[in-house]
Amino acid sequence: MNTPRERSREIIISGVNRDGEEPSSLNKSQSTTGGTKTIHPPIENHWHLPPQENQKPSNSGFMSMISKPLKFRGSLKKIRKTKSLQMVLEGVHDPKDEKLVEAFRKLLFVDGQFLEKPNDYHTLLRFLRMRDFDLSKAKDEFLNYLNWRESFGVDKISKEFKFEEYAKVKIHYPHGYHGVDRCGRPVYIERIGMVNLNSLLQVTTIERFITYHVSEQEKSLNLRYPACSIAAKRHIASTTSILDVNGVGISNFSKPARFLLTEIMKIDSNYYPETLNKLFIINAGSGFRMLWKVIKTFLEPRTMSKIQVLGYDYGSKLREVIDPSSLPTFLGGNCTCSDYGGCLFSDKGPWNNPEIVEMLQSVSSAEDVSDIGENGGEVSEDPFEQRREELKKIQALEAALGNAKTKIEELETAIEDTKMVLKGLSQLIEELRLNL
Repeated sequence: MNTPRERSREIIISGVNRDGEEPSSLNKSQSTTGGTKTIHPPIENHWHLPPQENQKPSNSGFMSMISKPLKFRGSLKKIRKTKSLQMVLEGVHDPKDEKLVEAFRKLLFVDGQFLEKPNDYHTLLRFLRMRDFDLSKAKDEFLNYLNWRESFGVDKISKEFKFEEYAKVKIHYPHGYHGVDRCGRPVYIERIGMVNLNSLLQVTTIERFITYHVSEQEKSLNLRYPACSIAAKRHIASTTSILDVNGVGISNFSKPARFLLTEIMKIDSNYYPETLNKLFIINAGSGFRMLWKVIKTFLEPRTMSKIQVLGYDYGSKLREVIDPSSLPTFLGGNCTCSDYGGCLFSDKGPWNNPEIVEMLQSVSSAEDVSDIGENGGEVSEDPFEQRREELKKIQALEAALGNAKTKIEELETAIEDTKMVLKGLSQLIEELRLNL
């Protein structure tokens, strides 16, 4: 019999989800030797915009609006637009998830480990889902993630890392983002069967390619998902991926290839959990299927539930999930991106729409002053935020006090040394007097 806490962590998938899709058998809980793992539904399912209520405009509101200066009315429109965008980007939180995320925040806060970003609701929820809402395990994973970000220098990559060999890498490792699926998620494609690792390593290094991969993950979190959310008018937080393994077999996986694959899988699973919606492995021949038997033993049931291995007749399956306009011709779609040198060079998607990018920038500017409330410019009175700010001040004071103590000790040492010198001079003066 489950305890109330255990029941609150379970998500049972049955019937039809909020997208109107029937869940597949892969979405059911699967057993492992360590117990039962819960297979959660797509992460966006909780985050639909609430229905717009039809409100009748009041005469007083209309008269008040037309009596205001045009500039002020324009600023009000921008505020309303920004708030609407923030609602799309944030989505509607599930009440049970909110309680668990808040408990997670407090646990991290009590340990004195939770002071800076990334600390947003969605990041914490991804790590909670990663460990089936076990707060202790999620905390360990999250702190490991923060340590990795600092040691890897993730926050500096977007500003300092320049991948000049990008175009050459694309030739030897065909991959890229291209359009969105029918729910608005970004579509990522890799033609791994066409990878020439020897040529790839002549134009870049494994270390630089891994850094590039991290930069792309950060771009998805900070640009692609928000842009797709605005375009779809619903919260988007995961990717639909297609892996073309035509011609792939055991011989493709040399030692450098295994190392690169292992590092990328480790980064994605440990530091960017719950960002994969679905992975279609296509053109899976007999050589790959033998390799797949080995690879899948290292994957968790939750990851396995998101993977569908298909043979050479995959077109209809892909078109169920992705509109042909977002599928390149080599995948059975009707897009060529001829203006960009091919679909995998185009980075086609809402994240390249100037209007959407401008909207995101306006939301970002609004978030910079999010601590200021709407009531006469008063500061938000969120108790947790206040406690965090107080802890920062206390730590700053403790650091200042420590520095002051160090300086006092140095002065005391200098005074003692001066006393010894003066004592020696006094003795010397006394001896000189006696000798006169």
